[in-house]
Amino acid sequence: MSSLPRRVKSEAKALTSEDDELPSFLNSSSESEEEEEEWEPKSKIAKRPRLPKKNEAKTKKVAAPRSAVARKKVKKAAIKEEMVSIFSMPFWQDVSLPVAPAEVNKMQLLEPKEEDVGTKPKTLNQKPEVPKKMEINSFQGKKVKSLENDEEPSTSVPVAGNQVKHEKSEEDFAFDEPPFKKIKSTTCPEGKPVKNLGGNKVKEEFEMNWDIVQALSEITNVEPWVCANLIRLFQEENTIPFIARYRKELINNLEADALREVQQTLEELRTVAKKTHTMIQKLKKEGKLSGCLLTALLNCRTLEELDHVSAPYKTGSKGTKAQRAKQLGLEPAALSLLQNSMELNLFSYIRPNTKGLSTIQEVEAGVQHILADIFAKDKDTLDFIRKLCQQRYICIQSGLAKVSSKSGNEKDIDKFQLYHEFSCNIKNIQHHQILAINRGENLKILTVKVNIPDGVKNEFCWWCVNERWRPKQFLKPELMRILRNSVEDAYKRLIYPLLCREFRSKLTSDAEKESVMMFGRNLRQLLLTSPVRGRTLMGVDPGYKHGCKLAIISPTSQILHTDVVYLHSGQGFREAEKIKRLLLQYNCSTVVIGNGTACRETEAYFADLIMKKYFAPLDVVYCIVSEAGASIYSVSPEASKEMPDLDPNLRSAVSIARRVQDPLAELVKIEPKHIGVGMYQHDVSQTLLKATLDSVVEECVSFVGVDINICSEILLRHIAGLNANRAKNIIEWREKNGPFINREQLKEVKGLGPKSFQQCAGFIRFNQEYIKTFCRMTCPFFISDSSKKAELGSHALLTKAGTQGKKKSKPTPCASRQPNPLDQTCIHPESYSIAMRFLSFIGGNANDIGKSDMQQKVNAVIQKEGLEGTAKKLNTTVHTLQLIIDGLTQPEGFDIRTDFDKPDFKRSIVCFEDLSVGAVLTGKVENATPFGVFVDIGVGKAGLIPVRNITEAKLSKVKKRRSLGLGPGERVEVKVLNVDIPRLRITLDLIRVL
Repeated sequence: MSSLPRRVKSEAKALTSEDDELPSFLNSSSESEEEEEEWEPKSKIAKRPRLPKKNEAKTKKVAAPRSAVARKKVKKAAIKEEMVSIFSMPFWQDVSLPVAPAEVNKMQLLEPKEEDVGTKPKTLNQKPEVPKKMEINSFQGKKVKSLENDEEPSTSVPVAGNQVKHEKSEEDFAFDEPPFKKIKSTTCPEGKPVKNLGGNKVKEEFEMNWDIVQALSEITNVEPWVCANLIRLFQEENTIPFIARYRKELINNLEADALREVQQTLEELRTVAKKTHTMIQKLKKEGKLSGCLLTALLNCRTLEELDHVSAPYKTGSKGTKAQRAKQLGLEPAALSLLQNSMELNLFSYIRPNTKGLSTIQEVEAGVQHILADIFAKDKDTLDFIRKLCQQRYICIQSGLAKVSSKSGNEKDIDKFQLYHEFSCNIKNIQHHQILAINRGENLKILTVKVNIPDGVKNEFCWWCVNERWRPKQFLKPELMRILRNSVEDAYKRLIYPLLCREFRSKLTSDAEKESVMMFGRNLRQLLLTSPVRGRTLMGVDPGYKHGCKLAIISPTSQILHTDVVYLHSGQGFREAEKIKRLLLQYNCSTVVIGNGTACRETEAYFADLIMKKYFAPLDVVYCIVSEAGASIYSVSPEASKEMPDLDPNLRSAVSIARRVQDPLAELVKIEPKHIGVGMYQHDVSQTLLKATLDSVVEECVSFVGVDINICSEILLRHIAGLNANRAKNIIEWREKNGPFINREQLKEVKGLGPKSFQQCAGFIRFNQEYIKTFCRMTCPFFISDSSKKAELGSHALLTKAGTQGKKKSKPTPCASRQPNPLDQTCIHPESYSIAMRFLSFIGGNANDIGKSDMQQKVNAVIQKEGLEGTAKKLNTTVHTLQLIIDGLTQPEGFDIRTDFDKPDFKRSIVCFEDLSVGAVLTGKVENATPFGVFVDIGVGKAGLIPVRNITEAKLSKVKKRRSLGLGPGERVEVKVLNVDIPRLRITLDLIRVL
């Protein structure tokens, strides 16, 4: 996994999903939102027609010319062949996008001009000119006939030599082919950002007055050309692990966290656009849509703005004060006050028998309400007040609610003691403080308000009366009084509540996103904990009344024995004999204890026996692991299917042991939110939390990779491009046909099409020794000579073509059963041809992958030619070449998790009373939050390292870090700063990371 110092700073506007529970402050609205929107069936809402999908467009365009040409004119065979070559291109090419040179434009996406590299990106309004010959707009409804004169787009990887092949096998949809036409790029070397060929304009289903690329770039601080590329990549259903590993040149080497942030922001912007157009259609149908209202709606970028603009037009029984005044016919009077006040006579609007018009005071109040509504909906007015607030001290305050102080749980009230009299500038408040305040408010323990100084109101009112809404003619004193009252009413009743909601909504949204991101970082660190292989383990699920459940598993995760012992009911000595007998019988010297109920007592029990050398001659050690989610998993359908004959209580002990043996394979069986490494996880958007955590799990499983022939169905589900059905089909194919021999056989699995194959192929591994043994036993055509096999593999990879448009023939047993050494690497099949040419370039052999000879040959060539020079000779990018080099030089069975920490094994225990200020201890990080890191130092209570004590100088320089912080599983050396025995609180200082 790539880990770079680059971080994307989020400045996203707050968006709240409809499906999530809203905080209480969002439920309170101003008077402009008195009534809810009337529901209408979706079928009645007119929608813009969607653009045709690529596959559909291809089928329609190709089908008719093929049949017509075959029947009528033979002389158009050449044209047909050219068209077929375009529409039968590999699935990962988008013929609707601009063409770019070779590997740089695998997806034919955008990259900046060379002179823009390292400088501030240009604005999106500057549209580069695109040569007409380089455009193939199948999405724009372009006729097939127009393709005859267009140049054919190049594929991602050209083959050695100058041959140009117009036909390609249908089953070779993921492999690289020579380019049809090359674009000369002398000033833009491959592997670096190249000329922006297509412009940053992206066609969206719902058009707004703002450009989605520019908006996305401003919110996420990502370059516009990268945002444009990502929009297209996500539209083509590419997964984040695939993009992060195999499309680095198109995303400026962004890491997975940044890609997730861009994806979430993009969905938020699209949600705003979709709801805006739904509202426009509704208002148009009701006859309420005016030109000014349409412009105001299309200018909205957040749901708060949309709700504010559309609130007066929502159908309801009462309507707003301004709407009721308009119904009484007072709107002309209000407009006349601003534009032609000399002819205004309010007394002419008095109707003695009409409620709301019976007196001059009621008429003035109605005019005032209309004017206040106009002021509060004006874009310039809102922009001014927002800018004014940015320059002033705005604070958020919380206090103890009167109701909770009289009747409430004192324990719950004490939890929020810090926020009983709390005040902080909204620019400086921390994310965890916002979440704590929101929780206290939801529990009715705290009251919260946003304090905007009176100076803001005074300056705003003066600006409105004297500048923005200054009357065109002289106003009489009584009319000037109405204008001033209208401005004050607009601020107090409409604008101030809007600002409060916006501030709190943005603070909450940012805090939720940070909480979710922190949860994702902790989860990644936990999933990538280094596995403990080659050991027989005893898992212990502690308990009092129902005893401690034991499970002994083999180095291959097979269950050897299960039992129950009662260590804390006066039978400890007798049970010790049973435990010793089991450990000696299965030669088990490692005990894994869950951190649940009775963990401390169970740990002390084993530590005492170990110190007495009771288990001699075995040198027994133990470790503590989190058992979060183990109980939930033990009664799940997956556990019943995996361990049908085992009691649920014993399944949890098996799960605890396997969490040390292979944490990733075991933890993916549990819903991520139950693992318990987050902060305020129940208070954040559950939709956002689930999407992020599922994406992190997919990222971890994909980057680690899985052996397709031994992995479980649950693990397969989390590979990029796969789901539950596809994983089930893979397992059924494996059971029916035997083990997979190469990646090409994945195409034979039901439901696994070209796109799924492209996304998952690079993350699936094959054990070559096992496959060779199987092939020798079952395939008489198996080629055992390594040189012939390499020659055959290279020839097959470089010459696949010529069967396009014809019926696919079944491969011979020999061809389909030949293992490919590249399948054990992280190299994607689309880059196999480059890998084989690189092997030829360095004089290497595919069967030497992972050996020292391969490393020496690669180093010799790179030192002589350089990475960029070698990439140029192979006509590929530096990113792709580096990935190929990594795949060829990494030893067989390489695991990225070896760089992460292993569990902390120990033989003794430290008591809470033994702690003293200044003591130096080692521990393991349990959880990380924005305010500090909790460390397990073996005393039964985690200590806190405040965030101010975590500095860059104390962090390890060897490990690659995504951020300045620690994650679960890391071993640290700490010093005790304070011990609060009554409250069981320990404050620590970080010395160094081990």
